[in-house]
Amino acid sequence: MIIKPSEHPGSHERHLLRKASNPLFPFAPTLDDDNLIDAQRLDHEALQTFNRDFHELLEETTSLAGNVESDVILQLKDRMDRAYESASSLGHDVSKTKDAIRKLLSFIMASVRRGAGTDMQAHQELDQEESAREAHFALLDAPLVADLLNPNSPIHPDELVPTLLSADKDELQVALQMFDEVQLLAILNQGAALLEQLQNEGVNVSLPQEKLAFIQGYAEFAGGL
Repeated sequence: MIIKPSEHPGSHERHLLRKASNPLFPFAPTLDDDNLIDAQRLDHEALQTFNRDFHELLEETTSLAGNVESDVILQLKDRMDRAYESASSLGHDVSKTKDAIRKLLSFIMASVRRGAGTDMQAHQELDQEESAREAHFALLDAPLVADLLNPNSPIHPDELVPTLLSADKDELQVALQMFDEVQLLAILNQGAALLEQLQNEGVNVSLPQEKLAFIQGYAEFAGGL
């Protein structure tokens, strides 16, 4: 290979690196220059699209007048939340962009709180919302979570189980927090079937079996499976 993997890969390149020559994936690509260039191109396009959309969002937010309808504020808040998700899936170092989104969200939430006046219930609900947002943003620090939640995720639904079984345990533990009891049971069943099939084909599945056992343990602890 002439082309080298990026220092800060985006979703498409990360997923290519997960899949390359990985028997857990039904159509595992090889890691060659063509595939790597294609993944890096898609990540670059995603970065350009994000930068354009975020610039527009930034202009809208900073140009808000003193009295703004609550619907406008709420729409901007939702778009900021989605922008943070998108930024987390990008290549390159986006820490400054994510910090800027956090600051803009603080600005927006301060406006929402002013609108709530002395309504204590409203303020409690806003406290809960901010706590949930912080927990969600913490999950997005894990690249696997960011890739799974990316609106344009390269991880197809039928690749979810192979992706989880290919993750390291630290990242897997974080990602499993996204799933409820029913989803975890489905992941376990699909994972067991996949590993049995591969084992019958002569593939060494000792490592993904450890990951499946880890998922089983997490599911039993979290949901009593």
